[in-house]
Formats: sequence, structure tokens, C-alpha cells
Amino acid sequence: MSSIETHDLIKEWGKVRAVDGVSFQVARGTLTVLLGPSGCGKSTILRMIAGLEDVTRGRITIGGKDITRMDAAKRGVSMVFQSYALFPHLNVRENILFGLKVRGVSATERRKRLDEVAKMVGLEGLLQRKPANLSGGQRQRVALARSIVSQQPVCLMDEPLSNLDAKLRNEMRDEIRSLQQKLGLTMIYVTHDQIEAMTMADQVGLLQNGRIEQIGTPYELYENPVTAFAAHFIGSPPMNLIHLGQVADRAALAAAGGRTPLPEASRNWTIGIRPEAIKISEQGMSARVDAIDFLGSETIIRLALDGQTLFAKINGRAKVAPGDAITVSWSPEATHWFNEKGVREDC
Repeated sequence: MSSIETHDLIKEWGKVRAVDGVSFQVARGTLTVLLGPSGCGKSTILRMIAGLEDVTRGRITIGGKDITRMDAAKRGVSMVFQSYALFPHLNVRENILFGLKVRGVSATERRKRLDEVAKMVGLEGLLQRKPANLSGGQRQRVALARSIVSQQPVCLMDEPLSNLDAKLRNEMRDEIRSLQQKLGLTMIYVTHDQIEAMTMADQVGLLQNGRIEQIGTPYELYENPVTAFAAHFIGSPPMNLIHLGQVADRAALAAAGGRTPLPEASRNWTIGIRPEAIKISEQGMSARVDAIDFLGSETIIRLALDGQTLFAKINGRAKVAPGDAITVSWSPEATHWFNEKGVREDC
């Protein structure tokens, strides 16, 4: 068994609490992404699970076994770092097998595992090269191969693709997901890139200020964000957040969303609408076109509304220009309501 659970995990450095009561479960053979901005605690959580950081309070279990205070080498996990962490004086073959040599794995078994993993990640013709003679993508494959060859049931990855260009990130993202599924690894993957999270994960844990803001499938986080932070963090462009207190014509806003009347003005409501839900229409809310980004199959229109910025995403090419005054509307079902604390409410 290789499921992972954290129970009220806390990490403090003096008076600073970097991780604040984090609890989540990772089912055996699934991939969970810890997502969030820099400084939210995601890498610290990963390092605590790996045994590279002490736990201030709380508990970590792998396969139902408490490993909170266990030595890192005995936890049955492998880790892939952002920096690759390759030995520059060793060739690819030696880098991949270094951990097995340290653990005393026989030469016969080492050769067998090397042949399997080198073919798996496409390194067969590069085994004699030194890291300095490899591209960034090839170095990342070596780091991945070193993790796979250990045959540990749990794999932890700390922003492994952040040093690669966009094309290589896309390729390696697909390779990592494919290998995780093929090998049945239980994986926790840390990133600040929402595209990696949405395309790779079985489960996404979105963090802010050391706490889990929301955890669920990529679909759940996109379609049903529980806070304004989650709504705005997920999506490209992100969900539009309209603060009712800044809207001059509340009647027009109500008409744009197909809802009359709006909730009481005494509360500081925020409305969330995905860009793809905003339509150019004959009736609704007036806005000014500030900028247009034509992306081929779709167009992103940036709109100004009472000092607030909105994005609309439409198919194909938009027949509008910067400076135009247009009218926009959206379906009531596309509207998310957040209270003054930024928490979603049915309204």
C-alpha cells in the first residue's frame, strides 16, 4: 500500500507558520498536484513528506504507517527536484544508478533496471554523456530515470519543469503523466503553473498562506470554486470578479446577468463570471473595449467597467476595436456569488 495522508500538518520557523493545519489524502496510484503562488507552503509540505524538513506538529502516513519522524531513507519515496541535482562528474548511466549502488543493489539487477528505465524515458543513446553535454529536457529525463529506477512506490516532484521552455514543458508533462499511470506510482507534484495542475492531476490541492484553499478534481476547482481566490487563480484568463460596490448602474448589471433584483446592496458582494461566459449582446451592461488579443481560434477582449477590468473570451475573431463601446451579458447560471469574506454563497 502506498497511499499518503497528512493530518493537521504544521511547520513553524520561530514565530512564522509556513504550513498551517494541512490535511489531505492521496489515493494509491494517483497523482495529486499541490498548486499555489510562491510562498504558499507547497514545497515545504513536499519536503516534510520526504523527510527533508522536520514536522512541527501533525502526522504523515504512507500506506497507513506513521512516518512522521522516520528517517528519510526509510520512507519508501523518491524525489525529483527543480534543479535536477545531477552529479556533473558522472555520466548519465552513473547518475541513474548512483542510488542503487549506495543501497548495495547487485550489478546484475542494476543493469536490468537501467536497460528498462533508459528505454522507458528515451536515454538509450545518451548513457555515456556527462550532464554538461545534455539539453535541459535530457537532464530532466535523467532525474526522472533516477527516480523510477529506485522502484519506490511514492514519487515526489518539486517544480521539475520550471527550468524548461514551453515546448519541452508540454512534452515532459505528458511523459511524466504517462509514466505515472503506467508504473502505478503514487505521486505528489508541486507547481505554481495551473496548466500543469489542470492537465496532469487526478486531484488538485490549491494552497494560500500555508492552508488548503480548496481540494478536488481539476473540473471541480474550475467549475465550482469555493472562494474568490480559487476562482481567480484557476483559468486563463482568470475568472472575472466584479465588486458590486463599485458598479454605478446596478440595474444594468442585474439585466446583464439575467437577475432582477440583485441581492441587498448593504453587503459587499462580488460576482464571478468566467470569460467564456461573457457574450457581446444587444442588451445588458455597457463596457469599453480596452485591448484585443487575437489567438487564432479565439479572441480575448479586455473590457473596462466602472474602473474594473473584465475579460471576455469568444470564438474566432471579434468584430470590435479598442475604444468601442459594447454591451455584454451572461447567463444567470454562469454567475458565482462571493460574500465579503471571499467565500462562495448561494444567493
